[in-house]
Amino acid sequence: MLRDGCRFCGTLLQHVFLDLGMSPLANSYLKAHQLNQMEPFYPLRAFVCEQCLLVQLEEFESPDHIFSDYAYFSSFSDVFLQHAKDYVDMAVERFSLGAQSYVVEIASNDGYLLQNFVARGIRVLGIEPAKNVAEVAIKKGVPSCVKFFGTQTARELVAEERRPDLIIGNNVLAHVPDLNDFVGGLKILLAPEGIITIEFPHLMHLMALNQFDTIYHEHFSYFSLTTVNQVFAKHGLTIFDVDEISTHGGSLRIYARHDEHQLKPVTERLMALKKKEEAQGFATLAHYLSFSEKAREVKRALLEFLIRAKREGKSIVAYGAAAKASTLLNYCGVRQDFVDYLVDRSTYKQGHWLPGVHIPIHDPERIKETKPDYVLILAWNLKEEIMKQMSYVRNWGGQFVVPIPEVRICPDQYVEGSSFAK
Repeated sequence: MLRDGCRFCGTLLQHVFLDLGMSPLANSYLKAHQLNQMEPFYPLRAFVCEQCLLVQLEEFESPDHIFSDYAYFSSFSDVFLQHAKDYVDMAVERFSLGAQSYVVEIASNDGYLLQNFVARGIRVLGIEPAKNVAEVAIKKGVPSCVKFFGTQTARELVAEERRPDLIIGNNVLAHVPDLNDFVGGLKILLAPEGIITIEFPHLMHLMALNQFDTIYHEHFSYFSLTTVNQVFAKHGLTIFDVDEISTHGGSLRIYARHDEHQLKPVTERLMALKKKEEAQGFATLAHYLSFSEKAREVKRALLEFLIRAKREGKSIVAYGAAAKASTLLNYCGVRQDFVDYLVDRSTYKQGHWLPGVHIPIHDPERIKETKPDYVLILAWNLKEEIMKQMSYVRNWGGQFVVPIPEVRICPDQYVEGSSFAK
């Protein structure tokens, strides 16, 4: 049980959603001198609250420790850069933003999104707790302050600045240990007729597509529309619209306003998605408790494939040193006896080792040198981008393998002998 109960409603947590054993912090990449040092592991166990049905992890490390020097830079993904540009194009048109507008992004990372507003002459501010990442944004001309966001930061900003017309929070809500403080801060900061957009991975897709590897210690909560609606409503914010988007294997973008701002009515699209979640069981505890076996089956299938491939003398490398890679490989116990090395485009990760399993991380160019038989795509949410970039792998007969939602050789060949073979 969690020591402090549900982080939203305070109910004692007694129901396990998924137990992935012991795991290190997913983004705690190791340098050579750290490989022989003791490494902290923590229970990677998600609970579901029987009252509000929020799926959540216990907090073992503070956000200060996790995010003060962060290894994730959004600009290394072409997909996310295009997603950010498309979002800005949409927001400018839909909300009639211009030179008179003011936009604030929470967890603004390296400025990959706000730089598009800056290019349009729209005033912006990024709020980013990782100093090393914020410094990159500032060099791009994106004003950024190094802070964690909550009610205190919101009050400070209101005292110093005008309240923003648009607040953006992409892939940050899951990283917040104190949900009520964070959403309460949104309420304080937002202009009276302002709009909030928040993007987060959709729990419905996580469960339907076995995306259990997106569970790691840096993500404190996992949201359905049903649950996030409760959180915002508690703080006087109305979610009035929603988009289903493709990022991170299936996400939601919610649109929220002050309860008092009645000019934007709740859309039919939002009501339809709430009914869809209800029909699939997201209003009942039993639905959440059915997920564990799906993760175990993916583990068995991946190990079956890796064991068979190695017995056949095949070489295997992996693409993507993201947090989901750490979760999957640590859960499955996959080390260099199965995977020779990892590659990643992020220069911040190259020359390091993945936590826990200690697999070295190299530049993707190394694949051209070693010509592996299989490239295991651990960043499966970017598999189309990766296979396009690495299409030369097929020149020597190499093949791409994706582990989630089931083990298969891309584009559509299921692994024979696995539990998912056709």
